[in-house]
Amino acid sequence: MTLQCWKCGASLAGMPLPLGRRDTCPSCHADLYVCKLCRHYDAHRAGQCRELAAERVADKTRANDCGWFVPRPEAYKGGGVAVAQASRSALDALFGGTSSQADKPATPDDLFRK
Repeated sequence: MTLQCWKCGASLAGMPLPLGRRDTCPSCHADLYVCKLCRHYDAHRAGQCRELAAERVADKTRANDCGWFVPRPEAYKGGGVAVAQASRSALDALFGGTSSQADKPATPDDLFRK
């Protein structure tokens, strides 16, 4: 099983299993013993957990003491720079490209010049 950090997507191949409550991602230092990395986590369910016997955890991104924790490989959903770049490209295509620094006024007085 090859795990990835739930927050940044970094490989956790070098981490000893089972993960401990104090383990953090070597790349972004996010807690790893969290609901978002658990196979029982389900954002579409009430309480966001499929395990009915588990106690409720308020912050799904912070380390907890849940005894039902089992890491899941597909926890990382992507995002960050890749999503931002795709969004920026879509906006540029919609509004006709990017504006350059030359188009921007240098001072407030430049706004009202003719």
